[in-house]
Amino acid sequence: MPDITLRRATAADAKRLTQLVRTSSAYAGEYAAMVDGYQVGGAYIEHHPVHVAVDADGRVLGFYALLLDEAELDLAFVADRAQGLGIGRMLIEHMIGEGRAAGLDTIRVVAHPPAEEFYLRTGARRTGTVQPTGHVHWARPELRYDLAVTAGAA
Repeated sequence: MPDITLRRATAADAKRLTQLVRTSSAYAGEYAAMVDGYQVGGAYIEHHPVHVAVDADGRVLGFYALLLDEAELDLAFVADRAQGLGIGRMLIEHMIGEGRAAGLDTIRVVAHPPAEEFYLRTGARRTGTVQPTGHVHWARPELRYDLAVTAGAA
């Protein structure tokens, strides 16, 4: 794995994070409407815990946004060129740690359908289905990460 740093995003990252979302091949074809015109704004980044993975040259490889008040993973993206390097797993592990530090028991994920298997592989459990609403015309899997550490677990 290349030298990767995980850091808190700043408002100055907004343009790069927006670009990552809008160019994600995971949202091609029928899913393109989901990210068309999407903006990751500076105010959003400053208000919510958003963490970004960058390489040694400062290039954004991925990021996530955790909504603490809702106990929900709002955004999680890995750049197409960085897929398969373990960055997604790194981001999820960090998110789980942040959730625990904030006192959350679970974190809800309403997943992009093609990403469901990734969330299951990283420890989430399926809890239901969110029906289409608004500009989202497809059902989405609902999952949860259970954060409570049980006795004997590390």
